[in-house]
Amino acid sequence: MLLGGLVDIVGDLSAIQAAVDAVLPDTVRLTAGEVVRAGLRSCKVDVEVLVDDHAHRRWSDIRRMVERAEVPDQVRATALRAFGSLAVAEARVHGVSQEEIHFHEVGAWDSIADVVGVCAAMHLLGVETVSASPIALGSGRIHAAHGDMAVPVPAVLELSAGWEVLAGGTGELATPTGVALIRSLAETCESLPAMRVEATGLGAGTKDVADRANVVRVVVGTLTTSLVGEGQERLQMLEANVDDLDPRIWPDVLARLIEAGAADAWLTPILMKKGRPAHTLSVLCHNRDRARLRDLAFTLTSTFGIREYAVDRVALRRDWRAVTVSGQVVRVKVSLDGEGRIRHATPELDDAAAAARSAGLPLRQVLDGARSAIEAAGLAPGAILPSDSG
Repeated sequence: MLLGGLVDIVGDLSAIQAAVDAVLPDTVRLTAGEVVRAGLRSCKVDVEVLVDDHAHRRWSDIRRMVERAEVPDQVRATALRAFGSLAVAEARVHGVSQEEIHFHEVGAWDSIADVVGVCAAMHLLGVETVSASPIALGSGRIHAAHGDMAVPVPAVLELSAGWEVLAGGTGELATPTGVALIRSLAETCESLPAMRVEATGLGAGTKDVADRANVVRVVVGTLTTSLVGEGQERLQMLEANVDDLDPRIWPDVLARLIEAGAADAWLTPILMKKGRPAHTLSVLCHNRDRARLRDLAFTLTSTFGIREYAVDRVALRRDWRAVTVSGQVVRVKVSLDGEGRIRHATPELDDAAAAARSAGLPLRQVLDGARSAIEAAGLAPGAILPSDSG
């Protein structure tokens, strides 16, 4: 269904077929056609298997096929990530190592083609970031390779850890392959983000049920960063409450998070249950850095869990100038409004401290001198920023 939604946008199957052929030469043929699901036109992709097949393959075998295939690096990396997450989930469910895992339905040629096809379609569309809504998993019972099972099946639940889910209806509404693809592609679980829509696609499932359109909807567009005005951007907030970390470690934690790309990081003193003093670690970051900074926070602190949510930040445009104080250069951070007028001009504290040490002066004296130099340079609030002479 996800492949169908993407093909509905791409339109041409040839490049997607080529990527699948690189992994599974002369094995499957993709076909696409229009169908109607609950009154909605949608694209149905079918995978025709051209050779004998069995639905049981080792993760190591699939990994080898993908690694050796001549496909774009992004396609290879995403496909391996999807199958790797499946291997981790199945290994945990069955209590064996990842190398021992035999994929059942997921290991069939058509399922491999689905994964590779989706990754190839995403690459063709030039997608840079992905978010997805909560996943409807379904309810009831199905017959699977291991017999009669409750919906959602164990592997789907493993893959859903950390994602928002709901039942959403009767039957199996999400398969391990589908959830693995969403978790491998999407960085954020959210409603439709603020964006300029460029294309939409509907991918159809096989069943046409009466109570809902059995489709997956794909929306491609450009994220907008000016929801309420110029300078607004969507960032991610990571938060953790910590009550058992040596307080002497916190300055290093904050410094390393900022060095690793956080837009900002800070501590807030709090009082937890039973009157225990603690701190809330807050890390503001771009979505592209979220997973990496989350892992770093887990490494640097003793927290067992991190909250994540999207926030909108409105930032003034910034520029830098330099002034001289007692023969030492001190940089000045200047903030500007939309018309280029100065809002604030503040001496950089680290520069002022270094200047104070070099000149043998008290820091307060250097800061006072920097403020006088800022005024003399015409960097007063309300003024137009002077040109930088060098």
